[in-house]
Amino acid sequence: MDTQDGTQQSQQLVLAHNVFLLKHPDVSDIEKVRLSDEVLNSVQSNDMTSYYETLVTDKVLELDQSLLESMRAKNEEEIKKLDEKIADAEENLGESEVREAHLAKSLYYIRIGEKEKALEQLKVTESKTVAVGQKMDLVFYTLQISLFYMDFDLISKSIDKAKNLFEGGGDWERKNRLKVYEGLYCMSTRNFKKAANLFLDSISTFTTYELFPYDTFIFYTVLTSIISLDRVSLKQKVVDAPEILTVIGKIPHLSEFLNSLYDCQYKSFFLAFSGLTEQIKLDRYLHPHFRFYMREVRTVVYSQFLESYKSVTIEAMAKAFGVTVEFIDMELSRFIAAGKLHCKIDKVAGVLETNRPDAKNALYQATIKQGDFLLNRIQKLSRVIDL
Repeated sequence: MDTQDGTQQSQQLVLAHNVFLLKHPDVSDIEKVRLSDEVLNSVQSNDMTSYYETLVTDKVLELDQSLLESMRAKNEEEIKKLDEKIADAEENLGESEVREAHLAKSLYYIRIGEKEKALEQLKVTESKTVAVGQKMDLVFYTLQISLFYMDFDLISKSIDKAKNLFEGGGDWERKNRLKVYEGLYCMSTRNFKKAANLFLDSISTFTTYELFPYDTFIFYTVLTSIISLDRVSLKQKVVDAPEILTVIGKIPHLSEFLNSLYDCQYKSFFLAFSGLTEQIKLDRYLHPHFRFYMREVRTVVYSQFLESYKSVTIEAMAKAFGVTVEFIDMELSRFIAAGKLHCKIDKVAGVLETNRPDAKNALYQATIKQGDFLLNRIQKLSRVIDL
């Protein structure tokens, strides 16, 4: 995708985020006017004819027929030039120059947002490519255009392809970059635990600025780690991590969110959490999982609080979190019913009693359940065989 240098985010991914915000109901009308101008300027500067037509159809932008025709004419002219360069390279130059000419055409299709043509041209370029590193770069281009269109099926296939390529070689820099791409894919598909592990592995080697700035990377790392790691791992890998400590203060509410959870300052945690909700809601990758993430974080913090007690009054818990007794009662009832919290509410006495399951007993119950399931399957199979 198009980047000015190695430390700037792809213009196309910036555009995709701005379009997401334009469609978001919680963004103010004044902000949408500014975003609309930015989106139009980006589309116009990159001559994104097909994408412009899509935005017009989706009523994100208004149709300007003269602009549309102008961009289409520029596309046709540029593609003609690129085809001439390919023909010249094939007739007069070597294999390396032929590959570069095909790559230039691939990158142009990516730049103008022609997904299918870009993917087709990348395949042609790959057929002219021998080096594993260069083939990996083509996979990264495919991943970027997939992220632009949020095509998760293509992202998954591209990640698998990259891993297969690495089996035949590949440098550490590209392998580390792939971890961030895979982490972003996992986070976007609600696999927060795997995303956290991949992000944490990439903290000291992060170079994928084309996806997002380092601050955003740390934001994602902390959010996924909080609901994925146990308390000891969170302390070692996140709370005390020097790479995170140097950046976390720049991100509003994030430091308070992380440290108040670890320090058991639950009132401060809820305040920081409410400050972060807007950032999560307006994030293109996290937005679809907003409600799920909110539930998971509350499960973590309630579980941590209850871990210290055999029984505790609802009033004491409400006071610790800075909320009403009615709110805590309603919250815990939902989480207990969903099997997220191991406790029960004595409403008459106003007390919460924890009933953490014994690990051995839980394993025994699971084994019995699986054994019954297996016996049922064998019985069904035996009836079929008898027939």
